[in-house]
Amino acid sequence: MSLQPQVVDALEERSAFFIGADNVSEEEDHQELILQKGNALASEDCLKEAIDWFSAAIRYGPVRPEQLSTFVDCILRNFKRKTPGPDSSTGQNSDAEEGSGDAVLDCPNCHSFLGEPVTIACGHSYCKRCLHRRLLSKCKLCSEPVGSKEKVNVTLCGLLEKWFPEELKTSKKLSEADMMCRRKRYKEAVSLATDVIRSDPHMVMARLSRAEAYMALKQYRLALEDTECCSRSSCATEALFRKAMVLHEMGQVDESLQVFLHCLTVDEDFPGAKRQVEKILCDLLSPGDENVKVGLRETTQNTLPHLRSKTLVADTQAEEQSLVQRQHNQVRATSAHSVDNLEKCWESLERPGLTRAQSLRMHTSSSIEEGLKRVSSAPQLGDQDKGSLLKRKLSVSDIEPCFVDSGNSKHKKGVAKSLKQWTAKAKTYRSVPVNLLDPSDLECSLCMRLFYEPVTTPCGHTFCKNCLERCLDHTPCCPLCKESLKEYLACRKYMVTSVLDMLIKKYLSREYAERTKTHLEETRELSDLTKNVPIFVCTMAYPTVPCPLHVFEPRYRLMIRRCMDTGTRQFGMCISDPQKGFADYGCMLIIRSVHFLPDGRSVVDTIGGKRFRVLARGMKDGYSTADIEHLEDSRVEGRDELKKLQELHDAVYEQAQDWFQNLKIRFHNQILQHFGPMPEREADIQATPNGPACCWWLLAVLPIDPLYQLSVLSMTSLKDRLVKIQHILTYLQSIPNN
Repeated sequence: MSLQPQVVDALEERSAFFIGADNVSEEEDHQELILQKGNALASEDCLKEAIDWFSAAIRYGPVRPEQLSTFVDCILRNFKRKTPGPDSSTGQNSDAEEGSGDAVLDCPNCHSFLGEPVTIACGHSYCKRCLHRRLLSKCKLCSEPVGSKEKVNVTLCGLLEKWFPEELKTSKKLSEADMMCRRKRYKEAVSLATDVIRSDPHMVMARLSRAEAYMALKQYRLALEDTECCSRSSCATEALFRKAMVLHEMGQVDESLQVFLHCLTVDEDFPGAKRQVEKILCDLLSPGDENVKVGLRETTQNTLPHLRSKTLVADTQAEEQSLVQRQHNQVRATSAHSVDNLEKCWESLERPGLTRAQSLRMHTSSSIEEGLKRVSSAPQLGDQDKGSLLKRKLSVSDIEPCFVDSGNSKHKKGVAKSLKQWTAKAKTYRSVPVNLLDPSDLECSLCMRLFYEPVTTPCGHTFCKNCLERCLDHTPCCPLCKESLKEYLACRKYMVTSVLDMLIKKYLSREYAERTKTHLEETRELSDLTKNVPIFVCTMAYPTVPCPLHVFEPRYRLMIRRCMDTGTRQFGMCISDPQKGFADYGCMLIIRSVHFLPDGRSVVDTIGGKRFRVLARGMKDGYSTADIEHLEDSRVEGRDELKKLQELHDAVYEQAQDWFQNLKIRFHNQILQHFGPMPEREADIQATPNGPACCWWLLAVLPIDPLYQLSVLSMTSLKDRLVKIQHILTYLQSIPNN
């Protein structure tokens, strides 16, 4: 029996699952299919069923933690539905809701002082600790991905050191403690963090850093006490994560999993938490980890861990191993049977009224279900099966978060209350001291004026956006430290540094108003299309004719960018003149699109607009400018004259068609490729100030001297222009076509 043509593609895509192509074993094929089914069920929030399928998949062999990502999302959704939202008393959003100017100096992630600020690609700034410890994967303000290559914002760090020297000193001391942790010098880290806490007992970040060091030193009770003290602070998410890590290190897998899930309910993008849940699930479902088996069996009882029966573990261990072995043998027997029925499987894909994708999904689902019922008997698994145990562990029917109490609750409540009070006081304390405000601290080092649209590079230096772009036109390096900015240039994401922009607008409003006025005046000057019009000295351009350009010179890169920024999207094009610099006549080009290349060059797609005559010449920032007046054709009013003009136009058009059609195929194709086909005959030849488009198309494609073309471009009489083109065509047609 031959396969139908419409399933050939699907056969090629799925053949590896059935015949073991590319040296993939049959068991791996079955595991992949089972994982697909598990992911499909997890996507539909069928948690109980998904657990059965993932349990069966792990019996075939190890599963990578990242393969359980969809499964974790499903568990988290179920967990969120059955648990109350984050306690408002944690203060997670209190800073954002207040809307005070002081919140500008808080880290958007931990809501603590913006010590050692780092500005990321989206323009928002975070404290160095949150970024270097990878406590966020997306920007909390705009959801843009967070990188790890940016350095401390030099300008902003200098301001904070001047305005709040003591707080910045504390931040640096805390960074030193974190560095000790990274170097595995945990006792020194504890000592440094303790010093910070002594000076400020409510320093949340110091307690969390110390908790990490305590955990490494296996002083779990002290670590839990520190995390509990932070559970009601603005860093509640990290506190939950640290607490879960400590519990996991203590071997309390059940409790750690629930706390990890609670961490993700507060912040679903918290890095590390989801990865830890994936690892725990892999361990819980793995049939080979005896320690995890003990924990799983203990969770099936409703008693506390230290009261659970260890006898139950010993009694059921042999039964579980026997069950897994029987299922494994059944899998191997069934895999051979699936290959024999390959042809039949594909025939069943063709079902009336269904697309191939729908049929594939239905077939995959039904075939896997039928196979696994025979192979692993997933729906009839006993109470001691890993899936059943995991269901009980996750409390699928009634999920309740589990929290471990450690230390004096009364003491922790007192600390939490004090933390909240201290946070409120800190905001008043961090008001920018007016007597220390100096506009010169917020000046661009390139233009020596107040920052306008300040942009911070990955190396930490800040410039006005326009100033930085002009520097990058010449070399892809930082103007101050000379660090390479090639990647930054390639991305072209020059986002305004929001903290500096807000500080300038709030505390230097008068200076900012003056700076804005100057900028608008400069922009208005650049927007005038008759005075100081930018001139690109290059080639001939004509109305309605496309003119693609490759822009690589720094001066023209600046010119094109200004045309785009001002919104005019226009500039003049003239040919060179040895005496004057550029010719007396030219054509405006309208920018249709700009494609920027990674190294700063660009390909600019333009089309010809109005013609102009140069009145005066000038120069601006390296490129030529001109005062111009636009040219228009003189209109013919008399009926007889208009009739003669129309006849002349029609004769020239037919002559041009004849010349174009008789060109050698090579020349014919080149013209089509570069200029497109000859424009259609127009009903009203005086409808536009530039006359019929066919004249300009012919002028562009005819092989004549640029100076002669320029003389025709400057004509304001359509009759004279048609006569000139007619003479050229007559001459070209008189030459033998070899």
